Amino acid sequence: MNYAIPAGKKVRIAISGKSGCGNTTVCTLLSEKLGVPMINFTFRSLAAETGLSLAEIIERAKTDDGFDRAVDTRQIELAMRDSCVLGSRLAVWMLKAADLKVYLIADDEVRAARIFKREGGDIEQIKAFTRMRDGEDTGRYKRLYGIDNNDYGFCDMKIDTANHDPERIADLILTELCRRELIVPRG
Repeated sequence: MNYAIPAGKKVRIAISGKSGCGNTTVCTLLSEKLGVPMINFTFRSLAAETGLSLAEIIERAKTDDGFDRAVDTRQIELAMRDSCVLGSRLAVWMLKAADLKVYLIADDEVRAARIFKREGGDIEQIKAFTRMRDGEDTGRYKRLYGIDNNDYGFCDMKIDTANHDPERIADLILTELCRRELIVPRG
């Protein structure tokens, strides 16, 4: 089914979740189905804009919070331009103007298995790295913004991605957007 955003309206969808939850896949599907941009401005994007290498950005970001703030600020600037799907770890907290806030959930085992499938490696090392990264992210978000990324109860939708494939998750979100009259079926 195809969908349209009613004339004169802008729709901004914010989607967050920890690594391996399917954020990028679901955001890509939604942006394609709605014909709106997917915004996922990252350190890689910042590197392209600044002329620094990705490795330089990552290294400098270890001691300079300005890089995280630059990425987060730029994402919001881009999202406020027009209808979009914003996918990032902090999208649901940072995009105050989001018309729909969706948090994707998956347990540690499911997330590690997805990362393993995507990137390969040793599953136990992936589990350990993912736990470490989650802890570092949580600490950084609290320090930078006072955000507890484990507190997503305010989101409009919370979807356990272990129970649905990405197409079904996109359909659940599209159904909710229709219910809220933010989009309409067409054709």
